[in-house]
Amino acid sequence: MGRAGLNRKTALATATLALAAEAPDVDVVTQFRGPVFGFAHHRGFTHSFLGTPLVAALVVGVIYLIWRLRGRKTRNPNLPPRWGVLYLYACLAGLSHLLLDFTNNYGVRPYWPFSEKWYSWDIVFIVDPILLSVLLLGLLLPGLFALINEEIGARSKGPQGRLGATLALIGVVLVWAVRDYEHRRAGSALEARQYQGADRQRLSAYPHWANPFHWYGVVETESFFAVTCVVSWPPEVDPDSHMHIYYKPEETPITLAAKRSYLGRVYLDWAKYPITETEELPAGYRVRFRDLRYEDPDRERPRPLAAAVDLDRNLNVVAESYGWRRQPVRREESK
Repeated sequence: MGRAGLNRKTALATATLALAAEAPDVDVVTQFRGPVFGFAHHRGFTHSFLGTPLVAALVVGVIYLIWRLRGRKTRNPNLPPRWGVLYLYACLAGLSHLLLDFTNNYGVRPYWPFSEKWYSWDIVFIVDPILLSVLLLGLLLPGLFALINEEIGARSKGPQGRLGATLALIGVVLVWAVRDYEHRRAGSALEARQYQGADRQRLSAYPHWANPFHWYGVVETESFFAVTCVVSWPPEVDPDSHMHIYYKPEETPITLAAKRSYLGRVYLDWAKYPITETEELPAGYRVRFRDLRYEDPDRERPRPLAAAVDLDRNLNVVAESYGWRRQPVRREESK
C-alpha cells in the first residue's frame, strides 16, 4: 500500500504501514502464559474493530519515538511526516490485517469484546502461497528494474515500485474473486449430493492450502459428519467419491467434564465442526478435540490445531494441551 502511492503523501508512510500491518499479531505474547491461554486470546482484542485504532496509536507512537531518536531525519527532507495522516494509514493497515485474516479458514472476532463470535470467508488457507507470490513479485520486480536502470544510467524521480505494488494489490483482489467463485461452486456441489439418505443440517467448503480448485467439504447430519474432497475446476462440479463418515460420539460424563473445562469452552467456541475422541488412561481419561474443517480425508497427518483435556478418575481436569504443547492445570484452575 505504501509503494502503491501512500508513501508520496507523507514521510515515514512505508514504515508506519509495515509495522501497523503486523502489529495485531502482538497477541503472540499471550503464548508465554501457555498454549491454552495463547489460543484463547489469539485474534482477540488486537484483531477487533475496537482494538485497531488503539494499536494504530501505539504504532504511530513508536514511529514518532524512533523519528525523534534519529534526530528528526527522514529520507526526503522536502516531505515531512504528517502525523494525522500517518495515524489514518496505521488504522488502514490494521484493518487490512483483519481483512486478510477474515478471508482464511481460521477467522477473526472483529466485535470482541462485545461478541466472541468468529467470522470467516473461508476462501484461502491460513497461509496461501499464491497470494504470497503475487505480493513478493510486486515488491521484488520493481527493485530488479531499478537496479537495471542504475546500470544503464537512467534515473527516476520519487519513490520506486508504484506500478508493481498497484498490480500486486489488483492481483490479490483477482485471486480472491477466483477463490470466492470456486468456493461457491464447491458449496453448490455439496448441496446437490446425497449423504446416506440423511437430511443435511449444514455444510461448508474449506480451501486447500495451495490448489484454488481443491476444497474440503464438511456436511453435518443429525448423527454423523461427512468429510469429502471437492474439485471445482471441471464444468460439472461434483464431490469426489472418496468420503469419510465420522459418527457423532455419545455424550458421557467424561466428555461433558472435558467440554466444561477452560480449554473445552474456548475450543468449542472457536471450532466450526468439532468432534471428540475419548481415550482411557491408567490414571484417568483423555478427551481429544479436533475441528473437521482441517481434516484432509486423503491422508493422515499431524493435527496442529487439535486439543486435548486430561481428566482423573474423579473427572477433575489435570492437564490441557493445544497443538503439540501440554500444560498442567492447577487444582484451583480446574474449578
